[in-house]
Amino acid sequence: MELQKMNGHSRDDGFDAVEAMEEHSEFLPHKTNAKKEVHFTDFEGKTSFGMSIFNLSNAIMGSGILGLAYAMSNTGIILFIILLICIALLSAYSIHLLLKSAGVVGIRVYEQLGNRAFGSPGKILAAIIITVHNIGAMSSYLYIVKSELPLVIQAFLGKHDNTGEWFLNGNYLIIIVSGVIILPLALMKRLGYLGYTSGFSLSCMVFFLLSVIYKKFNLPCLFDSSNDTTSAYKEFPGFNGTDLTCEAKLFTINSEAAYTIPIIAFAFVCHPEVLPIYTELRNANIKRMQAVANVSILAMFVMYLLTAIFGYLTFYAGVEAELLHTYSRVDPLDVLILCVRLAVLVAVTLTVPVVLFPIRRAVLQIFFPDKPFHWARHIIIAFCLIFVVNLLVIFVPSIKDIFGIIGATSAPSLIFILPAIFYIRIVPEDQEPLKSRPKIQAVCFAALGFIFMIMSLSFIFINWSTEQSQSIGGH
Repeated sequence: MELQKMNGHSRDDGFDAVEAMEEHSEFLPHKTNAKKEVHFTDFEGKTSFGMSIFNLSNAIMGSGILGLAYAMSNTGIILFIILLICIALLSAYSIHLLLKSAGVVGIRVYEQLGNRAFGSPGKILAAIIITVHNIGAMSSYLYIVKSELPLVIQAFLGKHDNTGEWFLNGNYLIIIVSGVIILPLALMKRLGYLGYTSGFSLSCMVFFLLSVIYKKFNLPCLFDSSNDTTSAYKEFPGFNGTDLTCEAKLFTINSEAAYTIPIIAFAFVCHPEVLPIYTELRNANIKRMQAVANVSILAMFVMYLLTAIFGYLTFYAGVEAELLHTYSRVDPLDVLILCVRLAVLVAVTLTVPVVLFPIRRAVLQIFFPDKPFHWARHIIIAFCLIFVVNLLVIFVPSIKDIFGIIGATSAPSLIFILPAIFYIRIVPEDQEPLKSRPKIQAVCFAALGFIFMIMSLSFIFINWSTEQSQSIGGH
């Protein structure tokens, strides 16, 4: 789940040299009979096409999948599908821009691409945006721990309701989990072995999807007047600004729809991992890596769509911003959902220190670029990052706010703006003039990212002010 590629790249014997890349012949011609200049795309990668798809799928897959059914409830099925298709296609196009830029200069790290395009300011900007995004990802993971772990403990104790003990308080639990599990793992010098959790994480999400589909056909409609479980929702009348009914909406717009595009965008961000995966791909070239990206995006598109549709058709307008949490209103002691919760909790807990690793690297590049490794600095940065994320999770009222703000700021920057402006700056004008169609498309793509960011933030802030006004009026 959104795992960063942390491992180094070894040059094992037994692999054939990679053939000359198309991007080199197009942008970096070399002299005849001269030794070819070595770039990262010439690296003798050992990762197969299939395994690269698996790795990139893990990078795409994240906690955003838990909010997609909620997003669908705010837009309706048809509009949601249109938005999901658009974001998936735009994400694939932005990866195309990244790969073409990387092919020109032979750079495999997002921050280094920023440095090549704009110097130190570009490097710092890319590092800051990746840091913000990963802090948001860490916050969303810990928010899942905050909301789900008390329910798991409650189920093990056989309790139908939270009776108020400290060990059922999510704020205390995330502090304990952070101190006992996450911090020790984050203090390790290398976390490469945690890459093995990527397979487990994806398996957990497949298990989650299958459970959502099964529950759709296993649970009756919760809002029939004859259904006793409807009483569980009596304290939440008019979810999402609509009446609780067993009717699916094809098109609908309400105040919560402002979160839809940010949630979808947050779910498709994988761009900092694209170049490291490209580096390790066997027989790497732009077309082959683009195929990896397209298949991965398509696979996640199918998973996201199925999760959203079946989650929405189970709870309709009653679905919450964190889908798993919605099932607790039906049967807090359900064994299947309990198993799903445990699997997801373990997966996200083990993912947090891996996501923290590139944030620490970005902080070191910004503030200590020329300093050697030092344990004190290593430990202090990890502790401070975990402390800040814990504060965010404790004080942010809902996971939809995390999805919304991160999805409206760092996600459009990583998907739209940075790949486009890097492409415009890096690809030589003698090869593609600024008025050429690819450059004009890139300019429009970056402009679309800015428009998307401004509109999403504006709608979210308007929604916040409206909710606050209603809250004050209610008192």
